[in-house]
Amino acid sequence: MNKYDIIVLGSGPGGYVTAIRASQLGFKTAIIEKENLGGVCLNWGCIPTKALLKSAQVFEYLKHAEDYGLNVKEASHDFDAVVKRSRGVADGMSKGVQFLMKKNKIDVINGYGKIKPGKKVDVDGTEYSADNIIIATGARSRELPSLPQDGKKVIGYREAMSLPKQPKKMIVVGSGAIGVEFAYFYNSMGTEVTIVEYLPNIVPVEDEDVSKQVERSFKKNGINIMTSAEVTSVDTSGDGVKATVKTKKGEEILEADIILSAVGIKTNIENIGLEDVGIVVDRDKILVNDFYQTNIPGYFAIGDVTPGAALAHVASAEGIICVEKLAGMHVEALDYGNIPGCTYCTPEIASVGLTEKAAREKGLDIKVGKFPFSASGKASAGGNKEGFVKVIFDAKYGEWLGCHMVGAAVTDMIAEAVVARKLETTGHEILKAVHPHPTMSEAVMEAVADAYDECIHI
Repeated sequence: MNKYDIIVLGSGPGGYVTAIRASQLGFKTAIIEKENLGGVCLNWGCIPTKALLKSAQVFEYLKHAEDYGLNVKEASHDFDAVVKRSRGVADGMSKGVQFLMKKNKIDVINGYGKIKPGKKVDVDGTEYSADNIIIATGARSRELPSLPQDGKKVIGYREAMSLPKQPKKMIVVGSGAIGVEFAYFYNSMGTEVTIVEYLPNIVPVEDEDVSKQVERSFKKNGINIMTSAEVTSVDTSGDGVKATVKTKKGEEILEADIILSAVGIKTNIENIGLEDVGIVVDRDKILVNDFYQTNIPGYFAIGDVTPGAALAHVASAEGIICVEKLAGMHVEALDYGNIPGCTYCTPEIASVGLTEKAAREKGLDIKVGKFPFSASGKASAGGNKEGFVKVIFDAKYGEWLGCHMVGAAVTDMIAEAVVARKLETTGHEILKAVHPHPTMSEAVMEAVADAYDECIHI
């Protein structure tokens, strides 16, 4: 009963997707989870944060109802109810994964799993074995020595999703996806928010034009932004918290009720048996080949614990590739240069491929096009004129090198660029593919037209 073809350690969007695909391919499969099915993404990450952000967006609409010719008197919010809705959405999604496990006849083993030599896994004293073990244990909020988390005054993303009381003032340290999403949410709810970013631009992995647009939008909404700044120490001895921030101008003391540490993630690779098995780790990541085999036969790793981008959709894709390879199917290695990234603050951010700066640093001869949503009929009608679509093409061959969007609904638009790049589509082909009007998506075509000096509407 304790012998399987495949055992998956961890049930996040990497683990549970891997288990389902393995079962579809005929493998007798088990999945081990120490907490809730769905992992961080469904329970404490991707999904519940989007529920919070939707509440913030609806509240923003209510506050600006007059802009749409509507009268809403004294719009207010119930912070507890907003959090409760978010938790309800997360619980529903986790139950959905439970259903999928039953539907696909996957054994769910509840408990803390630790891999052992000989392709075995110990779960709280009970031993299981498999021909193949796939590690998908994910990651957690990273702690800085100067910013230790106590879960009350200095918190990570989990606590930020379910605070018992809305803070009046919050400092957000780090401006990646987690940092800016929570900054937008709490600012929309009425909290006074300050972002402290170590690098010169917020959302620093994005194209610089995108970073500048988000900074403008955030500042317009009252968010204080400090770039090229570092929190060197915190004092939690009083009623609130004091943060010493080092800037180019010197040190500054910021006071707030809570500090949210959003400075990246730490992989969950401690105490899961890697050392006992002899699996090689480098810089907090498990080393794998193109099909996620570790240095020890029969042991695989996918998702945040490996060197690829720490994104839910990447983990899912890696898991599917891994088990399809085990099934003897012909599979391609994942193209990590064509992975879309999405951030769900307002305005939304979506991107894929090279930034303009990266393309120029490679010495490429490029064409760059940009179309502002202020010139879009759909954006104007919807009252969402902030932002733009920016495209980058190789000047000689028309290869689509990068696409960067900031604005309403752009996270739902970026897939066009991902698919087109996968199919090696040229700029000319995008330009001649008729896009529907009026839509936000036609801004992609217009940006391409701008790159080729054919833009009609700007």
